[in-house]
Amino acid sequence: MSGMFKTTLLLILFCFPIVLFAQHGGAITGRITAFDGQPIELVSISIVELQKGTLTDNDGNYRIEDINPGTYTLRIQLLGAAQKEFSVAVTLGRPAVLDYQFTKENIQALQEVRVIGNINKFSRKESYYVSRLPLKNLENPQVYNVVPKELIEEQMSVDLGSISKNVPGAGIPMIANQGRVTFRQRGFETEPNARNGVAGAAFATLDPVNLERVEAIKGPSATLFGTNISSSYGGLYNRVTKKPFNGFGGEVSFTGGSWNYNRLTVDVNTPVNKDKTMLFRLNGATTFQKSFQDMGFTNNLSLAPSFSYQITDRLSLLLDVEFGQEKGTSVVRFNPYTGGGKTLSIADMKFPYKRLFLSNELAYQTQMMNIFAQINYKISEHWTSQTVVSRARSSINGYINALNGRTDSTLRASVISGYTTFIATDIQQNFIGDFHIGKFRNRMVVGLDYYNNSNSFDRTTVAGPTINFQHPGANYRLSKSKVDSLVAVATGTSIRNENNGDNSYAAYASDVFNITQNLMAMVSLRVDYYRAQGTHSIIYDTTAAGTNYHQTALSPKLGLVYEVLKDKVSVFGNYMNGFFHETGTDYAGNAFKPEEGNQLEGGVKVDVWQHKLVGTLSYYDIQVKNVIITDLEHDGYSKQNGTQRSKGLEAEITVNPVKGLNIVAGYAYNDSKYTKSDSATLGLRPALSGPPDMWNFWASYHISSGKLNGLGFGFGGNGGNMSYQTNTRTTKITIPSYVMLDASVFYERAKYRIGVKVDNLTSQKAWSVRLTPQPPTRVLGSFALKF
Repeated sequence: MSGMFKTTLLLILFCFPIVLFAQHGGAITGRITAFDGQPIELVSISIVELQKGTLTDNDGNYRIEDINPGTYTLRIQLLGAAQKEFSVAVTLGRPAVLDYQFTKENIQALQEVRVIGNINKFSRKESYYVSRLPLKNLENPQVYNVVPKELIEEQMSVDLGSISKNVPGAGIPMIANQGRVTFRQRGFETEPNARNGVAGAAFATLDPVNLERVEAIKGPSATLFGTNISSSYGGLYNRVTKKPFNGFGGEVSFTGGSWNYNRLTVDVNTPVNKDKTMLFRLNGATTFQKSFQDMGFTNNLSLAPSFSYQITDRLSLLLDVEFGQEKGTSVVRFNPYTGGGKTLSIADMKFPYKRLFLSNELAYQTQMMNIFAQINYKISEHWTSQTVVSRARSSINGYINALNGRTDSTLRASVISGYTTFIATDIQQNFIGDFHIGKFRNRMVVGLDYYNNSNSFDRTTVAGPTINFQHPGANYRLSKSKVDSLVAVATGTSIRNENNGDNSYAAYASDVFNITQNLMAMVSLRVDYYRAQGTHSIIYDTTAAGTNYHQTALSPKLGLVYEVLKDKVSVFGNYMNGFFHETGTDYAGNAFKPEEGNQLEGGVKVDVWQHKLVGTLSYYDIQVKNVIITDLEHDGYSKQNGTQRSKGLEAEITVNPVKGLNIVAGYAYNDSKYTKSDSATLGLRPALSGPPDMWNFWASYHISSGKLNGLGFGFGGNGGNMSYQTNTRTTKITIPSYVMLDASVFYERAKYRIGVKVDNLTSQKAWSVRLTPQPPTRVLGSFALKF
């Protein structure tokens, strides 16, 4: 592992050096700012006659050198804004100065320009990815939450589960057996499998070292995102990665803490060429930690290089990569015995909180490689072309475990041994317009989307001996040699040796139409054609019946926004759709249709007091139809007439009431039930849907003057009420309510940062929906050196 870091450092030092050039001739310099006076980064500045250019830096400044005396045309080019040209006279000895301030809003479009500066550092809500259009939060009829890097850094969040604490309704994260994390959202499971707005799935741990922010997009979102990136009826999580910037800088940090936690991160950015049109950035991390339980560990490495190139003043390229590998043990996944009918809490089962029940030698190994390329071309002042190619690959090798209850006091370990790969390719072509028809403004995206998914399985499932988990005895652990011997003699259905895959072809269009300056309507539609390639058995060279099929789905999205106070308060309503393709037939031979979820939502958004108070309040109602349920009249068959309803209230606020004090708070109420299903679940809340009531908050104070300048404190927490792991008429396995509190203290200066964080101050016992015990009090300390 150290060898990989040495190689990386050599690449930085020798392949991407900072070359200092002596200045000859004249120069042009200046500063580019937005309509509100804030500096803008990565604006293309070029001299037309010389075909020579550069990009603005973090402060909006630019400088072009080595120019012979004369008069030139200076062009300012930015996606989503009109091209500007100025005549500039260059002389020797003193640089020509040309500053420019954009007069039009919504210039933050496709090339990830970042307007620097915001009074409330946690309230940066603007996002291109949510609508794929240059819409402000107040103009968007959809609800979304943003967790910015400033909050991630202040909370010393070292994993996605810690970051999600700031999303209303996310709940306790569920860790899958390979380190993959999922959350709750509006009563449905939601995964962080969107990356920069397109598919970026990973069946492995996703390290947050390269995250600029996380966007929790709420509600059924298939119209723009489809269903291939794990968008659920509750929404999806989009990971926005760090991009290169115009300048040299970076950070190296170390974090250590409880249970031998050790984490080293690096972030290095540098221009590659003299004109600073080629930029390179590398983020990397390595982490080792033991479990708080008697056994268990993870050891991982993540590298995330990114490269941007302003090829011409109209054409730009962004290329970035996520690479990760990890070795570790599966977390506890307990499936209690549900026979006999009972109502029982996991807290009363006498299931040991700090036992893994397996050994460290039963470990898995994962490797992940996500490649993302984006080409932006400014066709005209009003239209931009965006081409995106995303390739995601994950592999899992080794042992994946679960603990299955046999009686109220016994369990048997189930172990999957073998190799699995997941490969996904997403290709998108978007045309984004901002134009007028008469006096009416339109912002439109028209796109094509191709997605291919290919999976391969070569693994065997075996079961260990039955043990008493309340009194396990001395030799309760299942060893690697025992598992390997069981795998060697396994036969039949315990062996999974197969390939499967599918293709999706989609076209979509979305238009935001300004009826008046304050009243906007959104009309969107997706046409999605899906073809499953079937499940092919490698052993028998056969394709399973019914797994090779195709379906077509339509997914509409409608929205209405009225800005009661322009740029301050808006009311909104939306109708949004999601779908999932289904295979199979009913008793009469009718092929199943796609399952659908339709949402109606209304609410209010505010952004007042110079961004010091930003918030959203909304009520939603999601109706799911075409749910496949058991056909009780025909044994062995299913029918597609089940329904589910999920409705609720969500609120989020970020506020900066006085200088240095920042508060983030959220509340989510969800009422979900099966409205038409089999008798076992009719009228009940679905299991695994999380607590009906959840809340979160974080408050921090940063001293910005005097002898204690740079010192800060933070305190916050999360809570939820009782939820279900199993919920039927006869059996209910419940998860108790919880309140988990965190606190931090930090000291930050221009060149370094020191911090201490305490998670779960009271050592509250809590469980995820998979009945995974959460860690007790954990203490982390970190030191970061900035350059």
